[in-house]
Amino acid sequence: MQRVQKQFAIFFAVALCAGALAACQQGGGATGKGDAGLAATVNGKPITLSEVDRIISQQTQGQQSKMSTIDQAAARLQVLDELIKQQLLFQRAEKEKLLPTDQEIDSAVNQQKGRMTAEDWDKLLKQNNQTEQGIREEARKVLAIQKLQDKAFSKISIRDQEITDFYNGNKEQFVNARGVQLADIVADAFDGGGAYRDDAKTETDAKAKIDRIHAQLKAGADFATVARANSEDASSIRGGDVGFATEDDLRKTGFPQELITRFFDQNAMPVGGYTDPIKFPDGRWIIFKLTNRQLANENLTLDSPGVRDRIREGISTQQKTILSEALVRDASSEAQIVNHLATSMLNDPASLGGFRPAQPASTQSAASPAATASPAASAAATAAATATPAARNANN
Repeated sequence: MQRVQKQFAIFFAVALCAGALAACQQGGGATGKGDAGLAATVNGKPITLSEVDRIISQQTQGQQSKMSTIDQAAARLQVLDELIKQQLLFQRAEKEKLLPTDQEIDSAVNQQKGRMTAEDWDKLLKQNNQTEQGIREEARKVLAIQKLQDKAFSKISIRDQEITDFYNGNKEQFVNARGVQLADIVADAFDGGGAYRDDAKTETDAKAKIDRIHAQLKAGADFATVARANSEDASSIRGGDVGFATEDDLRKTGFPQELITRFFDQNAMPVGGYTDPIKFPDGRWIIFKLTNRQLANENLTLDSPGVRDRIREGISTQQKTILSEALVRDASSEAQIVNHLATSMLNDPASLGGFRPAQPASTQSAASPAATASPAASAAATAAATATPAARNANN
């Protein structure tokens, strides 16, 4: 259940801005070939252009109007492809009677609500023209697809010889590099739309918040607990853990050299210690905790702790990716898919210079599918959710 909840947590941010699932399920929606608002149908279930554009809006944080018309057209095709894949998998899950129970849906939704105040939750729904029922419908789709994938994944079996062969062919990968493990707590002046509890909305708020958090830590508060409750970053789900980084990783992603030196100096900063608040160029205030330090490269053997598990997990992940794609292709072979958007582009290439976001429907009662159902989209979402502050700072 923990893995399912994590997937839903990643998906949730996209789902809120995605729009109405009801639009996909109502038989009275537009289905005519000439309807400019129809992007595709999957076994008769419509996917609208407004759904596609809402996801692009979320991915670009509302800046899609600044995209070139060619980029908008390419983004539409990519997002629509993911929505088609998700609809295919959901319909297959329905066919195989793998829909989640109400209790499972409650658990997934309540985990997200628990990270916000009631006021912030209501605000988030209102800002995104969303309803709680819409969120429940989205959870239903995500969990159903997860059940379908888990059924396929249950057939995976990895032999010991496969693990040995992989190690012998990839020994250079098994080195404990010189580096540090970090956790963070973030206060960000950017308005997160209620996605985080105690969300700072101005630079003054962010500075006051990080100082308040720093005082709590100095008074003995647990870092992970404070991170889960107050950090304005995806790492808050993991108690602030942002992963392992080498000196080169930190340098490339914009960490000040004096901070990097401090992380690697046993006399300057002990494992378990944390920094004072540090302001990054993108305006975020961050407190870092040093959770582990590796001062020299160490070659690992097949019997080193964790190596076999790491290889097994890697092979399993590869097989799951292939099986997930096989599910999509198998479902596609049985489905009737009509991609009206692609057809319209082929029929009128001149229109590529005139695409604009579709106008949203006047009434929306639930959320549209997010582009996290396919393995490719899931991988992208996971990467975004687990990116270190250094990586995010580099992107900024």
